[in-house]
Amino acid sequence: MGRREDLLDQVTDHVFEHGLIGLTLRPVAAAIGTSDRMLIYHFGNRDELVAAVVTRAEDRAVAAVDALPGAAGVRAGVNALWAALQRDPLHRCTDIYVQAAATGLIGQERFATIVREANERWVRALGDYLVRCGASPEAVGRIVRLVDSSLYGFHLDLSTDRPDELAEGVDDLAAAAQAIANGWDLAALGHAKGATR
Repeated sequence: MGRREDLLDQVTDHVFEHGLIGLTLRPVAAAIGTSDRMLIYHFGNRDELVAAVVTRAEDRAVAAVDALPGAAGVRAGVNALWAALQRDPLHRCTDIYVQAAATGLIGQERFATIVREANERWVRALGDYLVRCGASPEAVGRIVRLVDSSLYGFHLDLSTDRPDELAEGVDDLAAAAQAIANGWDLAALGHAKGATR
């Protein structure tokens, strides 16, 4: 492993412990036993370092999802994914992504391209996991879109909502994902339900 990669792992570990918001070069350099000049040499500036940290956190998240065993069905798989998102490393990886979004950098180029590429790897990992849980390759894209965005929302609610209520909501999401995996058209079901009112 090169010096840059070693520094990146150290900074990422530091960010996992202390957060991304308010990160500045001099304090993080001191915390990991190097100089801010060394960080500038390897990363250019703070925004490039933040982008690299978000990418590294995404790499760790993808590896964690890749390591999840398939569950007995999509519903069980979504619930198992939610449980994994509440434990490290996925919990902290998700926190880093949310903090990066809060900084407003995600929408700015060059950061936007880096995050988009990381998100593509994340979506592929989720898709592969859900296929291991029984989703068909034809339905998995739709399921991933539903599950990914929803679980980020549930993650944000962890700080304010009761875990049992969130778990109930996640299971509703999991049931919807299973319905899509079973070939049910949820939009048509919603229209049919509305027509009976």
